[in-house]
This record gives sequence, structure tokens and C-alpha cells, in this order.
Amino acid sequence: MHAEERHREILRRVRASGSVRVSDVAAELGVSPITVRRDVEVLAERGLLARVHGGAVLPEAVPGGGGGGGGSVVGLVVPAADYYYPEVIKGAREAAAEWGVRLVLGISQYDPEQERAQVRHMLSEGIDGLLIAPCERVGGEGFLPDDLGVPYVLVERQPEDDVTDAEQVVSDHAYGARIAVRHLAEGGRSRIGLLLRDDSPHRGLVREGFVGGLAGVGLPLPGDFVVPLPSQGRAGERERVLEEFTDAVVSGRIDAALVHNDHDAIVVLQRLRARGVRVPDDVALVAYDDEVAGLADVPLSAVAPRKRAVGVAAVELIARRLAEPGRARHRVALLPELRVRASSG
Repeated sequence: MHAEERHREILRRVRASGSVRVSDVAAELGVSPITVRRDVEVLAERGLLARVHGGAVLPEAVPGGGGGGGGSVVGLVVPAADYYYPEVIKGAREAAAEWGVRLVLGISQYDPEQERAQVRHMLSEGIDGLLIAPCERVGGEGFLPDDLGVPYVLVERQPEDDVTDAEQVVSDHAYGARIAVRHLAEGGRSRIGLLLRDDSPHRGLVREGFVGGLAGVGLPLPGDFVVPLPSQGRAGERERVLEEFTDAVVSGRIDAALVHNDHDAIVVLQRLRARGVRVPDDVALVAYDDEVAGLADVPLSAVAPRKRAVGVAAVELIARRLAEPGRARHRVALLPELRVRASSG
């Protein structure tokens, strides 16, 4: 059956009964639900029907003619709900209420298979759009199909090849690192190091901003101080790097550092104080993320991505896309802020 034939059949059913379900039409016509959802989107763009969760109705059945995000269901898939993402989720939930969008949450636990299963389940249930912070690199094998059949927005993820037309809402982590370096340099620090987790999806952007920040204030890049911090699963290597970093501070080769993330910054602070290093007198520290940085015994200055605003912007972007499918595609980058506390004086 050709597309125009399907369109006529969908319209006939809507006019006869007032509404149709995507799953019912797909089964009866012998096509996929994604195909029927695309047909419904085309007909909605023409003003011939209005999309609702799981199906379509006559335009006059929806207040305001079916415009805006009202009645839409949007999936939100994030890697975790216990670090970084709670504020993203909170912002998304608040924005969804304002836009009249129902938000469905999925947690992948940094498991690619679980992530794909969550997305497949949401699609089978008839979501109208998807917000996703993938746990794998964007563009990696098996990340997401090229065409999900619904609009989607990448949240806090930027494709490595930068050729996708996927819409994005991200924090500008390179900017965050640059303002940290500038703050430390303005405080008279000239030997600034970076301690960076190797399992962070933002490590490349943070390092890029760190290197650019040093260049911007006329300081050399001390390569020995730019060290990856191994993930928790490699305890021996992690211990070696932490010890090398601590030794560099004790010997005076580092007088300031940007540490990604908060948890590791607190570990570093404790190790330094155990070696008699005074913070911020001997070394100034700035953490990155600001989840728990202010709770350290010497409250840590921190770069704070505007996580709640990321969630708000992501919902706004998908809601506007659903309301106006032909609108220009957007990439939204939100600037983090620097919260200065005792650790950088």
C-alpha cells in the first residue's frame, strides 16, 4: 500500500470513529507502527488530524486545534538518577508540566543494551518524541538507528564527528574549564594542573577548555600535570595517578588544579591535607560538576553546569519540534557558572 493510500485510509477511519490508534492501524494495514506514526505526522502537518498519545483524532477534538506540545508523550532516557542527572530530570519534569507534555523516564545504568531496550519499549508504547543522554559515545556502533521514527534530542552529548543533524541541548564544558583556569590565574596561580576522569563523556571538552584557558592567560601547558584519573575499576592505576598528582603538589610543581569531578576533588583534598598541604594557601582547587563540592571540609570552588536548565531546554526543544515539525533545527549550549568557595580563596 502506497503512502497516499495509507493516508486516505487513516483519514477515513478517523472521520468514521473520531480517533485511531497507531498500533491498530499498523496491524490492520500490515505495516510498522513507525510507518503509521510518520503518516500521522504528515497528515497533522496538513491540518487534517491531530496527533495524540498513541494515535490521532480530528483536529477539532483537541483544544487549540492540536497545536503546541499538549497531549504529547516524550521519553527521557538518562544514564543514572543519582549523580548529575537528578537536576536535569527535575528541570525536564517542570518544563513538561508547563508544555502539557507527559514525560516518561528511563534509566540505562550506563548499560548500552538496557538503553536500547528502554528506547525500543518507549517506541512500542507510542511516544511522540525522545530525549536521550546516551551512555555510549554518539556515533559509536549500535548507538541509535539513524531514524527512530520520532523526533529526538541529544541531552549533554555531542557527536564526535559533528555531522549529525540531531538536535542537541548541552552544557558548554569547554567554557566551564576555561573560566576555572582564568579564575585560578587571576588569583596569582601560574602552575595549574588538570586531574581528569578517563570515564567521563565530557573529558575531551573539559581538556579542550583547560588547554585553551591556559593559552588565553599566557601560561604554558604543563604536560606532566595533565593526567587522566582512572575509573574506580582500575584501583592500582588509580592509586598511582593520585600519588603522582599529590607528589607534584607537595614538590611545588603544581600550585592550582581543576579536578573533574567533585568526588575525586574531595579525595584529592583529603590526600593533600594528610600530607600537610594547605588549601588554598599552598594549592588552590576547583572541582567540576558541583554536586557535593560545597560539602567538603574545605568547601570547594566548582564549575557548575546548569543542569536543571538543560532539562528545561530539552523539553522546550522537543515540544516546539512536535508543534512545528518543519522548524529550523537547533543546537543549544548553556554556559556553566563558577561558584567560588574557600578552596580557591
